[in-house]
Amino acid sequence: MSEKASATLPAIVEKIIKPAYPSEPEKAQIAVEGADHLYRELRIENTLTDENGDKVRLKQGAEVEVTIEAEPDGTTPKSDGKGKNGNGHESRP
Repeated sequence: MSEKASATLPAIVEKIIKPAYPSEPEKAQIAVEGADHLYRELRIENTLTDENGDKVRLKQGAEVEVTIEAEPDGTTPKSDGKGKNGNGHESRP
């Protein structure tokens, strides 16, 4: 079995959003550092599971990490954009 490709970014819980209706879940708004300004905020249901299997909630201001994982068949090698000889110019014979 191949290992998944991943990236982990630091983030902060900016605010806790109370539901508009009792049937809706509470949300946590998370700002991901290093993301584009207009796309840095995630809103997720504010329910996590601790090491004992108990349900817990995030607090406003909490420092968290956001991890993105992909199966190997969902990735391609990254090109450095510098050409074939690594200095930004195509190699010439």
